[in-house]
Amino acid sequence: MLDINAIRADFPILNQKVNGKPLVYFDNAATAQKPKVVEKAIIEYYETINANIHRGVHTLSQLATDAYEESRKKIQHHVNAKSDKEIIFTAGTTFGINLVANGFSSFLKKGDEILISAMEHHSNIVPWQFACERSGASLKIIPMNEEGDLILEEFDKLINSNTKMVAVTHISNALGTVNPIKYIIDEAHKVGAAVLIDGAQATPHIKPDVQALDCDFYVFSGHKICGPTGTGILYGKEAWLDKLPPYQGGGEMIKTVTFEKTTYACLPHKFEAGTPNIAGGIVLGYAIDYLNGIGFDKIKAYEKDLLDYGTKKLLEIEGLKIYGTAKEKTSVISFNIQGLHPYDIGVIVDKLGVAVRTGHHCTQPIMDFYGIPGTVRASFSFYNTKEEIDILIEAVKKAKQMLS
Repeated sequence: MLDINAIRADFPILNQKVNGKPLVYFDNAATAQKPKVVEKAIIEYYETINANIHRGVHTLSQLATDAYEESRKKIQHHVNAKSDKEIIFTAGTTFGINLVANGFSSFLKKGDEILISAMEHHSNIVPWQFACERSGASLKIIPMNEEGDLILEEFDKLINSNTKMVAVTHISNALGTVNPIKYIIDEAHKVGAAVLIDGAQATPHIKPDVQALDCDFYVFSGHKICGPTGTGILYGKEAWLDKLPPYQGGGEMIKTVTFEKTTYACLPHKFEAGTPNIAGGIVLGYAIDYLNGIGFDKIKAYEKDLLDYGTKKLLEIEGLKIYGTAKEKTSVISFNIQGLHPYDIGVIVDKLGVAVRTGHHCTQPIMDFYGIPGTVRASFSFYNTKEEIDILIEAVKKAKQMLS
């Protein structure tokens, strides 16, 4: 399905050794590795057109501005937004959610309700708690079952005319569950609620179509899709972005400033105060080009094959339990071994060159639901291989032997 050798050649970091062993990088849900085209684009920006944007008449400033806005248009087309004015550059998913939650709180009052799910990342819990504390609104939780699926019957009971916002993750970072967000969006709109989708874990695996989904907001991070850290995107319907107040004040987001009154710039600049991560924004467009060049259909099929293979092999280890067994899931496997702490397993497999994540993965309510301190999480990307999964299996078996 993919020319895996050619793809891996694009990622020099995969060729190194860790603790004397070939690196097996299975922490892709935390951050993706960067292809050479992204690394080269960062260097080229700073060596050729480094300048501040939108403010200068000189040539470098114009070149940098053109490159930055061209990247915005690439992202617009990637997510199928109606206009590039609906694409806001941010510092990441967390920033985007906070921007929306902060502004949306000004529309809330006591008696209003916000719905989130039981499997949200802390970044899609805490900002809405802030919004409720400021406004007097209530936070309601869509529960999940043992398999890691949302219980839609309970969602149907929770959604009502008091619901003003539904904020849910597209794909769980801890369980890999792909949520039925189209159903959730449609039902929320029936009662007049807005919908924000956390796409941080979805965008590495699928290509979102925000018009087909009809979501009001969609947020994601650049570093999880092979782009630079400190970059992200907030998509918002133009009507909603016009309603929201600015999140930060300063340069760029203004139209006029006097000591008596300030008026704000038009979209998208209204939400982009100060000098942005210019290089990061430009290079994010390169990362999206790279992934589209491979093809998201091919990526999805290849990663599904890795998921199936890894699931089968891990379950052959006695005492191992996988958390998150939804029918619709992506290439994330969270597991524990009976009687062993996930941290201890993670330390040992690292000594064998395998990078996995351990802990609660910023989803402490999920761990509380299962009554566990955390899990070992192996997350696969399109540049991983079944041979690497075999190395993981042997490392986990070794850890089990040493800790038992």
